[in-house]
Amino acid sequence: MKTFLKTATALSAAAFMFVGGQTKAQAAELTLCWAAWDPANALVELSKDFEAQSGTTMKFEFVPWPNFADRMLNEMNSGGKLCDLLIGDSQWIGGAAENGNYLKLNDFFDKEGIKMSDFAPATVFAYSTWPKGTPNYWALPAMGDANGWFYRKDWFAKPELQAEYKAKYNRDLAPPKTWDELKDTAEFFQNREIDGTKVYGAAIFTERASEGITMGATSALYPYGFKYENTPGKYDMEGAVNSADAIAGLEMYKAIYKCCTPPGYTDSYMGEGLDAFKSGQVAMMMNWFAFMPGMAKDEKVGKVTGFFVNPGEKVAASTLGGQGISVVANTDNMDGALAYIKWFAQPDVQKKWWSLGGYACNNAVLNDPTFKDSQPFAAQFLEAMGGVQDFWQEPSYASLLQAMQKRLHDYVVADKGTAKEALDGLIVDWTAVFKEEGKIQ
Repeated sequence: MKTFLKTATALSAAAFMFVGGQTKAQAAELTLCWAAWDPANALVELSKDFEAQSGTTMKFEFVPWPNFADRMLNEMNSGGKLCDLLIGDSQWIGGAAENGNYLKLNDFFDKEGIKMSDFAPATVFAYSTWPKGTPNYWALPAMGDANGWFYRKDWFAKPELQAEYKAKYNRDLAPPKTWDELKDTAEFFQNREIDGTKVYGAAIFTERASEGITMGATSALYPYGFKYENTPGKYDMEGAVNSADAIAGLEMYKAIYKCCTPPGYTDSYMGEGLDAFKSGQVAMMMNWFAFMPGMAKDEKVGKVTGFFVNPGEKVAASTLGGQGISVVANTDNMDGALAYIKWFAQPDVQKKWWSLGGYACNNAVLNDPTFKDSQPFAAQFLEAMGGVQDFWQEPSYASLLQAMQKRLHDYVVADKGTAKEALDGLIVDWTAVFKEEGKIQ
């Protein structure tokens, strides 16, 4: 079973020296680890200011998303010293906190006057706290993100398509606000010829190996009313995971996969979606807000790309992405790592982070009256972050995720069984994991 292994190391002596009050001279070199994607490039640019101010040389270890979790979790669980700072996924925080991989930052925050109330509450809850919702902080919110949608606004604006759509659905051809509207719109574009090219309705997540289909399907499940537990913290999943609403949401996701995706779209995630959209194959694409700055600037499709929030159904909800930045507990460069956290938390740095293409979580940025108009996706980002929901952040998250990946892919892509059977089976899988941990008797 794939679970977190406890590291052999505890907090380094340098950590204890810091929280005791005094720090030694900053490290001459720091390594920051993250995924390899557009925001990481923006962080390299931003960090040049830290290098100039501190005299510290920043090194970066960026790993492609499909390999990111395995690479970084193995690094931490083996007691490796590659990373001084790690921008780790939100789901890792429970295991990283309980297994001593991350330095607890409360004393440091108190000493430096860093207040979690200065950051968006949803990001503090998801990226920083363990146990969830308690004032125990293991990361600083670094990269806000949610699953959203890209669409070809030039296709949506074609008068002949607008007229045809209005006649068929008795509403305007516009970014969909519900999953029912999303399916109608995807079907409308599926196999249509536009500008001499056959196009398809939507690119959605179907990837099996890491997290893709779970991140995609929950974008439908959450709006329909899916919950992990009836009572938070009680692991009472029956009637929540497999509720009638959850079944309807999963059925909708499969319906869109079956009706409206490009041919052969059986194992696709972020990169495949971006390729399909940029090449003019699809009218709409599910993907993370993190890619919106790059798409808006894209030489080929940037000017004809629009953005919309994940559609609602019974509730407004989006699948949470994003990460916090943590100090790796066994770093030999504790003082320099903490200095970077202090620098990154400053409002002026957070504002520049947003301007470079990162998604700041600081209220000084998000509450600025000009924020909504600062980018063509800024208002949608604020709306999405107001209704984000996340996967289990349990220490056993990897086993929980592996089970959901299999159940969803078997049902949606491999066409095995029913939605109810998939969700019933998921409860069986998850119950076994929690029993092994002693959380269910």
